[in-house]
Amino acid sequence: MKVLLVEDDERIASSLTEALTDHNYAVDIASDGEEGWEFITAFSYDLILLDVMLPIFNGIELCQKLRRRGYTVPVLMLTAKDSSTDKVQGLDAGADDYVIKPFDLKELLARIRALLRRGNTALSTFLEWGELQLDPANCTVTYQDKLLSMTPKEYQLGLAEKVEKGKKKLTR
Repeated sequence: MKVLLVEDDERIASSLTEALTDHNYAVDIASDGEEGWEFITAFSYDLILLDVMLPIFNGIELCQKLRRRGYTVPVLMLTAKDSSTDKVQGLDAGADDYVIKPFDLKELLARIRALLRRGNTALSTFLEWGELQLDPANCTVTYQDKLLSMTPKEYQLGLAEKVEKGKKKLTR
């Protein structure tokens, strides 16, 4: 199984890589969000271990970008950010699991195995129209990777309009 570890702390990255390779995982390491994205677009992974606090762009942004672009690879966030709000933000960004540092290695490995058993079969819930992305699961809209502020009514009207335009394209 091939794992991408996106972690800027060299000590943690080194010890995790050693533990994962000891358990027969092939591991690539990226030290910031941009490098992580480059690995993701160049190679195929079975799992991504993703720190939240990363240079260039953070793990939340990277996870959102992954999901917006249709990547379904399981993502496990591994971070020191431990508030309930942080966890919700990570999971709502598209992470499949969220583990707090410091972590128990045996538990982390069990969570990795559990995610890998599920496979890479999740479907993207994002709807895209050019640079406009709609996330029905979170009722959010982004344009050019920037979150648009919308009232619930504006969101409903925008979604209804998109569905109608889609129906017209199908009937032509």
